[in-house]
Amino acid sequence: VFDGKEGVEPQSEQVWRQAAKYDVPRICFVNKMDRVGASFERTIESVRRRLKANPVPVQLPIGEEAGFNGVVDLITGQAWVYHDSRTNGARNGNGSSDPELVDCPTELEDSFRQFRQAMIEKIVETDESLLIRYLEGEIIGDEDLRAALRNATIERSLVPVLCGSAVANKGIQPLLNAIVDFLPSPADVPPVE
Repeated sequence: VFDGKEGVEPQSEQVWRQAAKYDVPRICFVNKMDRVGASFERTIESVRRRLKANPVPVQLPIGEEAGFNGVVDLITGQAWVYHDSRTNGARNGNGSSDPELVDCPTELEDSFRQFRQAMIEKIVETDESLLIRYLEGEIIGDEDLRAALRNATIERSLVPVLCGSAVANKGIQPLLNAIVDFLPSPADVPPVE
């Protein structure tokens, strides 16, 4: 979990080194995206530079700082939009309403296409059969992308990056889904020695 404003901090580096020492697959969550000064892209660059990792964004934030109100899934193109609980009334008791699942907002379509293309290229680089299909011009399906990203995460060649605001419960359900989709079960990895 990285602070969207601070990026990689010393304690993050220590935890990352421990995970690397024991070959633990990881995903990143850029938290506090609703805070002043938060930057998804700057945090990803911080992960790349300071941790020498290969991060691949699998989400795109909707809005920034106080205007942050959801995430777009780069695999499916669906957006999880959280409406302001002050106007809609908090239904789940934590200051945030339940998300609305919609198509990618039109104002983010260009960014969505750019980020999705970069994500697909990073994922197919880790799977030779997908790379061949991609280079032959075939459109890679969502399930194939998800499976290849899971394998790359388990092999520790890619690190999926998600974002949200834990205190406002924005982006937490997609994070939980990503844990199930991309991180290994105990049967997928050898025991720690």
